Amino acid sequence: MHFVDTHTHLYSEAFKEDQDQMISRALDAGVKSFYLPAIDSETTQAMYNLQRRYPKAMHLMMGLHPTSVKPESFKTELAHVKKQLELRDFCAIGEIGVDLYWDKSTCSLQQDCFRIQIQWAKEKKLPIVIHCREAFDEVFEVLEEEKSENLYGIFHCFTGTLEQAKRAISFNMKLGIGGVLTFKNGKIDQFLNQLSIDHMVLETDSPYLSPKPFRGKRNESSYLVYIAQKLADIYNISLEKVAEKTTQNALSVFKNYK
Repeated sequence: MHFVDTHTHLYSEAFKEDQDQMISRALDAGVKSFYLPAIDSETTQAMYNLQRRYPKAMHLMMGLHPTSVKPESFKTELAHVKKQLELRDFCAIGEIGVDLYWDKSTCSLQQDCFRIQIQWAKEKKLPIVIHCREAFDEVFEVLEEEKSENLYGIFHCFTGTLEQAKRAISFNMKLGIGGVLTFKNGKIDQFLNQLSIDHMVLETDSPYLSPKPFRGKRNESSYLVYIAQKLADIYNISLEKVAEKTTQNALSVFKNYK
């Protein structure tokens, strides 16, 4: 089986002591491709270093994470993103979006940065990877303004309602399904089978959001198999079929990436 982890922060300090061993465990578990979202300029070099060591497995995004959108630094950070996009190829622009869990005061600024980066993605014909936390209305507002055939991507760590899932899909977004699917109070397991698996991709968001039975501990990409098995149970299909479909879905998003 071939799994794709469409969202994992393998360059995180959380893996400083055992990065190679952790990646080896994932490869042994059948996770063969890893898509790494950017955070801000402070994480860029760590991403580059990791890809240099695993050039066939690691695929990099570039973008400014909404929690790194600060009034005093967002212009410098956006300039950094734009420069990197000019220097080399990336598989997507992400993770970008709106996060109102930590700071509601920067909402309009986060939306502005989200909008700018969506426009860059459309110009470059790249997918976007959306971070949305307590901000569905604010994210959908920008997507509605920017919607076009060139706008597509992944709604990372989807935790919304069935109605919000359908709306995300209407904007040419796949739903990033991670550890929350296995949580007793995660809720998305109650309606996911009302949507086609054609709209799903797998992710871990390592080192965050570990699935059961590892909840509360550091997440890693090898745990993707637990999320895939839960998806198999929900759709009443084999684990092999989940691997096949979600890998196909992921590659359809990153189709223009060389």
